[in-house]
Amino acid sequence: MTGNRLVGAVLTVAAAVSISGCSAGTDAVASGGSFDFVAPGGQTDIFYDPPESRGAVGELTGPDLMDEGKTTALSDYEGDVVVVNLWGQWCGPCRGEADDLEEVFEATQSSGVQFLGINVRDPQKDKAQDFVVDNEVSYPSIYDPSMRTLIALGGSYPTSVIPSTLVLDRQHRVAAVFMRALLTEDLLPVVQRVAAE
Repeated sequence: MTGNRLVGAVLTVAAAVSISGCSAGTDAVASGGSFDFVAPGGQTDIFYDPPESRGAVGELTGPDLMDEGKTTALSDYEGDVVVVNLWGQWCGPCRGEADDLEEVFEATQSSGVQFLGINVRDPQKDKAQDFVVDNEVSYPSIYDPSMRTLIALGGSYPTSVIPSTLVLDRQHRVAAVFMRALLTEDLLPVVQRVAAE
């Protein structure tokens, strides 16, 4: 009887894992890439060099925050440097860095640089949309209150650090990670360097 219970429990767990692994619904979707997040010594500014050593993020896609019915994806920016910013309207430091991020976006867009926000932990979409309007953010964001998109950033990417910003090179490999709020002077030289590679 004990053996039958064990087999039954294993089959139940296997079925649950199989079902949960396949259900995507209409939420943000991501699949892992070759990027493996590591923060040596608890660093908050991490650079991955040389370029050949960088890992690529996985498929990153989800519903657009501002455009109902539209899907926004990292693959929309093939060949571009992409700055990915994780943010929430509830996050004070996110409000503080919004104008700096916009400034860097406007300064580098002509160099083949795109920005992509990922709005997390905001169950009220309208409040996140108000944040975008109030802060005059002109680049798109994926609406991901459940943070499912972080799967694309590797299984060990910390979900507790918001805001967080990643700079992806033109092959969408991770060149830099900032686990803090940023000023223009923090981000601009890094984006310019990666864009010039």
